[in-house]
Amino acid sequence: MGVNTAQIELFPGFAHSTVPVGDAGEDIVVHCAHGGSGPPVLLLHGYPQTHAIWHKVAQQLAERHTVVCADLRGYGDSSKPAGSPDHANYSKRVMALDQVRLMEALGFTRFAVVGHDRGGRVAHRMARDHRERVSRLCVLDISPTLTMYEQTDMAFAQAYYHWFFLIQPAPQPETLIGLDPRFYLRWKTGGWGSMGHTQFAPAAYAEYERCYADPAAIHATCEDYRAAAGIDLEHDRADLADKITCPLLALWGERGVVHRLFKPLADWSAVATDVRGKTLPSGHYIPEEVPDLLLAELLPFLSGS
Repeated sequence: MGVNTAQIELFPGFAHSTVPVGDAGEDIVVHCAHGGSGPPVLLLHGYPQTHAIWHKVAQQLAERHTVVCADLRGYGDSSKPAGSPDHANYSKRVMALDQVRLMEALGFTRFAVVGHDRGGRVAHRMARDHRERVSRLCVLDISPTLTMYEQTDMAFAQAYYHWFFLIQPAPQPETLIGLDPRFYLRWKTGGWGSMGHTQFAPAAYAEYERCYADPAAIHATCEDYRAAAGIDLEHDRADLADKITCPLLALWGERGVVHRLFKPLADWSAVATDVRGKTLPSGHYIPEEVPDLLLAELLPFLSGS
């Protein structure tokens, strides 16, 4: 997969790599943009986006850090294998291992991780399964998956209907979304932010449209959610007594569903021992809505302050 003009525009001076991360005989690659120098930090995006979500903060972070902005399995220009019957190949355990192998291939065995939305769920699992790798963890606009499912009520189901739509058996959601993926993408992204679509740079949104319109991506992202409603919950329940010990920063938007329906600091304190955080004047898309405020919180946290 070659680098396109939008990626060059969004991440000036960054290199772009497509890195094999699969087991022997497994053709799985992860695409990323990377640049800067200093302690490494891995940035993981959410649904239904790509690594382009980080373009407003990557340059400033790169002044102090080596920054890796990666596409998750199933998203962007990373591999999109067909889902397995139990959806295990889209478990957060497998998706986290992809990213650990990416960082290792780039020369990093220990690093900080920042995850927005689905990327935060992958980062959460990474901090459990690869404790020796993750130095610091930041999660954006989420509470733990198990907590959110166990506290589901009418208000949450209405606001996050896609959690229950995307987990329906294939090919139902894939077919319905595939009839007009650009409409679905615009409807979904327009409803989660606090600025309509004005927070999205045209080049970034063009990347979201290009990648999400791929039928393989529609299927893969459904598999991400199917795994979250099944095997991921099994993994999370098995780890309830084994708390994350690295420093954890939780940030969430005051105009978002998580702020309205959950208690992020308490929720993360139930699964981690060293938690701090706050709400930001934003909707769901914190890195694109309030990048300066995100950097004001993130830079001191990453430096150990």
